[in-house]
Amino acid sequence: MDPILAEVYSTVLPAAPYVIGAYVGIWVVLFVYVMVLSRRAKRTRDDIDALREALHSREDKLGK
Repeated sequence: MDPILAEVYSTVLPAAPYVIGAYVGIWVVLFVYVMVLSRRAKRTRDDIDALREALHSREDKLGK
């Protein structure tokens, strides 16, 4: 093996678990963030649907 490559690999390979751990951590945080946003969006959609239903029922009561 080329001595320069051996030196590069000896420098890079010990840090590999930290790099892999950092990428896994970033993906986990991103996944959790997307899940939180998804739950909030669903809750907001449910609130809007409830408001529409309440508005329609109020319009029906006032219209009759």
